[in-house]
Amino acid sequence: MHIQIIGSGCPTCHKLSEMVKSIVQEVGNGDTVDYIVGDKGTDMIVELGVMSSPILTVDGKIVMVGFIPDRNKVKAKIYGNV
Repeated sequence: MHIQIIGSGCPTCHKLSEMVKSIVQEVGNGDTVDYIVGDKGTDMIVELGVMSSPILTVDGKIVMVGFIPDRNKVKAKIYGNV
């Protein structure tokens, strides 16, 4: 599974990135995580037509926009109800 956190690089984007990396490490099935920020992140946000960030994608599909500070909810967005 390919997971992306796309944002501007703000503290909220960074928090989500760290949370997702921790969740992926915990699950331990070799999923990849990319944290895309700065100009490239902003360009991707515009391309996706989303008006806020961070954006969480799984295999190219948007699964979450904005930050949910609940680890279990973020994990469910990535892996379903695991």
